[in-house]
Amino acid sequence: MPIPGLIDPVPVPRPEAEAGARVELVGKSKDQIREALAQAGMDAKQAKLRAKQLWHQIYNRGATSFDVMSDIAKPQRAWLAERFTVGRPEVVVEQVSTDGTRKWLLKTHDGHDFEMVFIPDADRGTLCVSSQVGCTLNCRFCHTGTMRLVRNLDPSEIVGQVMLARDSLGEWPSQPEGRLLSNIVMMGMGEPLYNFDNVRDALKIVMDGDGLALSKRRITLSTSGVVPMMARAGEEIGVNLAVSLHAVTKEIRDEIVPLNRKYGIEELLEACAAYPGANNARRITFEYVMLKDKNDSDEDARELVRLIRKYKLPAKVNLIPFNPWPGAPYDTSTNERVERFSDIIFEAGISAPIRRPRGRDIMAACGQLKSAAEKKTRAELDRIAAEKQAQLEQEAA
Repeated sequence: MPIPGLIDPVPVPRPEAEAGARVELVGKSKDQIREALAQAGMDAKQAKLRAKQLWHQIYNRGATSFDVMSDIAKPQRAWLAERFTVGRPEVVVEQVSTDGTRKWLLKTHDGHDFEMVFIPDADRGTLCVSSQVGCTLNCRFCHTGTMRLVRNLDPSEIVGQVMLARDSLGEWPSQPEGRLLSNIVMMGMGEPLYNFDNVRDALKIVMDGDGLALSKRRITLSTSGVVPMMARAGEEIGVNLAVSLHAVTKEIRDEIVPLNRKYGIEELLEACAAYPGANNARRITFEYVMLKDKNDSDEDARELVRLIRKYKLPAKVNLIPFNPWPGAPYDTSTNERVERFSDIIFEAGISAPIRRPRGRDIMAACGQLKSAAEKKTRAELDRIAAEKQAQLEQEAA
């Protein structure tokens, strides 16, 4: 029986590469670059040397053209340019919020839109990276959840987001100290654990010390609770884990995070307790969006504390004021209610900071990302939600 999460839930066929099309090197490991060179006709010894040079130029220097690779002879650069490319996702629109948050609407080579966001702070700069075009889930508070899943992003498109942000921030050559882009969160469009192989391969490139060189301690992967893949994520990727919890009862979480009907709260928290590498120094983050009169009572806060203690979880809770979007079925909890909720958790000895909304004016805040500007009626949103829910129930049967 196939393991849920290993199946690529893509409902449309992937576009085939055009015959004779140049091969994209961004997103490839050192060995994959070497293999690509060999397949193009370069002898094995030279392919090994060139792969090392190309890796350095692409991931350390940020080269977007073979012409600037001065350590490679001109005839060799011309040969490479005929067969390969070192590109970036196409930028459709770049927006800057009044608070400094930047959002990019990007386009894949086959014409699909997706988004990424950069959030600058005084002591860090965080890039929110997408893993899919659209989303296979239907979290009811999330704007992205109203979209159908189009396809998974491949490693070049995931790594390409980091490269593009570095381009925009002028952060080449890659340096581990003093850079604005210091952290990555896999919290953009899509469920990363439903695109496991591509996300893993992309993050290995991002973490490589000879290239982009971001420490695994500065990378966080967020999941809505794809339980069968969580242990593999800890073992094969090893980054920080964030879990989109958002409710503490089956009834409410079934409503707002329908994946709960497949993998319930107890099963999810057991997987958190077993997550490789989780400890007091590397706590699991529980994301909790605050929805007025839905999940924000004192009783909800106390139950959250009880669950964390029951499973002896090294945890912190990020409280997220709900970020509205057109047609959303929920309202934002009052500031007083969010602060009271936070106080109850803090009094139990568990960190519960309130996340300040960023980029709301450009629809870049948590839960607001959506790749296209299409406007759907409430009936259309409900129909899409019903289709996704029926699919989840069929899979769980």
